[in-house]
Amino acid sequence: MRRFVLDTSVFTNPHVAAQFGEDSAQGLTTFLELARRCPAEFYMPLSVYEEFRGMRDLAELAADFETVVWIRSPRRFSLTIPSDVLYEFIDEVRGRIDRGLRIAEEHTKRAGAASGMPPALITQLRERFREAMRKGLVDSREDVDAVLLALELDAELVSADEGMRKLGNRMGIKLLTADYLRRVMENLARE
Repeated sequence: MRRFVLDTSVFTNPHVAAQFGEDSAQGLTTFLELARRCPAEFYMPLSVYEEFRGMRDLAELAADFETVVWIRSPRRFSLTIPSDVLYEFIDEVRGRIDRGLRIAEEHTKRAGAASGMPPALITQLRERFREAMRKGLVDSREDVDAVLLALELDAELVSADEGMRKLGNRMGIKLLTADYLRRVMENLARE
């Protein structure tokens, strides 16, 4: 039986979530209907579930969601990961900090000796700094929990997050492109 560890991006990324429905409530309902027919197990770490509940109003669907998706955290104290993964992560974080600082310096120099930075330049600085620091990098406990749970369960990690997919790939975790989840679920339900 296939196992899937779900990230919030399956339901919150507009491009990915559209495969299940036009709005979030319809999308979640469609996912739950498919998941009930699909001979597979679906998991979500508690930290990811709490993050998800904060993003979407699940009050009416929470009980249904928890009957279909197992809420389970990874056993962090018993899992081990190769030290090379940690070294690579540290190198990447250091490189991103350096790139982020260069972006901040570049924008500050552009502002010149003016009495204050124009709001548009400050917004551009924030956006570029955020992209340099976070895009493609695992940057939250929720992301790490989902990757570790997929490792522990030998499950497929379903996420649109580049950083999670990159780390999962580095650790030998099975990956499913989030855009294809509905198609995979429908095929499994037909078998």
